[in-house]
Amino acid sequence: MKLSQRIQELSESQTLVMAKLSRELKEQGHDIISLSLGEPDFVTPEHICNAAKLALDEGYTYYPPVAGFADLRQAIVTKFKTENQLDFKPNQIVVSAGAKQSIANIIFSLINPGDEVIIPTPYWVSYSQMVTLAGGIPVFINANIETDFKVSAEQIEAAITPRSRLFIFSSPCNPSGSIYNKAELESLAQMFAKHTHIMILSDEIYEHINFAAKHESIAQFDSVKDQTIIVNGVSKAYAMTGWRLGYMAAPVVVAQACEKIQGQFTSGTNSIAQKAAIAALQTPISLLAEMKRSFLRRRNLIIANLKDIPGILVNEPQGAFYVFPDVSAFFGKKHDGGTIQTANDLSMYLLSDAKVAVVTGEAFGNDNCIRLSYATSDHLLVDAADRIRKSLAKLS
Repeated sequence: MKLSQRIQELSESQTLVMAKLSRELKEQGHDIISLSLGEPDFVTPEHICNAAKLALDEGYTYYPPVAGFADLRQAIVTKFKTENQLDFKPNQIVVSAGAKQSIANIIFSLINPGDEVIIPTPYWVSYSQMVTLAGGIPVFINANIETDFKVSAEQIEAAITPRSRLFIFSSPCNPSGSIYNKAELESLAQMFAKHTHIMILSDEIYEHINFAAKHESIAQFDSVKDQTIIVNGVSKAYAMTGWRLGYMAAPVVVAQACEKIQGQFTSGTNSIAQKAAIAALQTPISLLAEMKRSFLRRRNLIIANLKDIPGILVNEPQGAFYVFPDVSAFFGKKHDGGTIQTANDLSMYLLSDAKVAVVTGEAFGNDNCIRLSYATSDHLLVDAADRIRKSLAKLS
């Protein structure tokens, strides 16, 4: 059997690969601490689960509209207005099976073969693969720990060509946790306003996990409002990863295109999850603040422990629930099984020796780093850091 060229060229998600390896090793009896998946360890709040149960009782078991139930789309519009001071209409909203599907819909609706998509590195693993699958050409702009993993308007503009069609970024960022502040976003907006052939995909899934200040969206600037597509969802802030519900807000023509493509691939998102999402979007901010405080405490804990390990360089991310330390100091060092040449080698060594699962930075476009998720308990974070310290000390 011969598979298609597109599937043969498609890379497997490294975050899911490491999660799969962790599960397999656990099933074999190994004591694995997994810091690979970006998944809150909180249980979905009770009022959201109750909304799902009510939806079942009320018979919401039929095909929903492709773009989402009208009351959910209105709840999303209200969320944007009250939380972000952004004005959208329901026909600009499309609900999908996770923010990942929203991003795929957008890319496949906008990108033709040969179109260029500008992506700052590090980036979330699937951006580049989706672009390539659509026939587009990823154009990477490198950022590193010295710049807090952020790029400037000048760097982006230098990468723009007549073939540039889309700019994709996340703030707060997966994997770095970096956040673009209002002044930085305004600088980007002023630049993009001069290049109206480029759309902006702003991935804001970690909006509520922000330790710096209130969330800022590039869509707030009128000069680029019609060029901007926001992607968000309920998985991270409301501990609803398994419910698989994301959404986008876009210019009407883009929203209609995404509804069209979704209608041919998956149709409407799970009806029960949609009703639960309405309750999620109406969650009191105080409940979200409690989760955020836990993530902040964990961030401080893991950073303090990593800084005590010679050779590891780590910045202080202002959002999400990841740290992205530079581990290049260990390249070239040896262990019983061979030599650490890359971040991938180091990740596999830590899985084998320390029994700690992390994700190589190569998957995110940065060869010098690894990603650790601190969306787990305090004692596991301390244990994981201690195991990593001991394993790295064995290298020579």
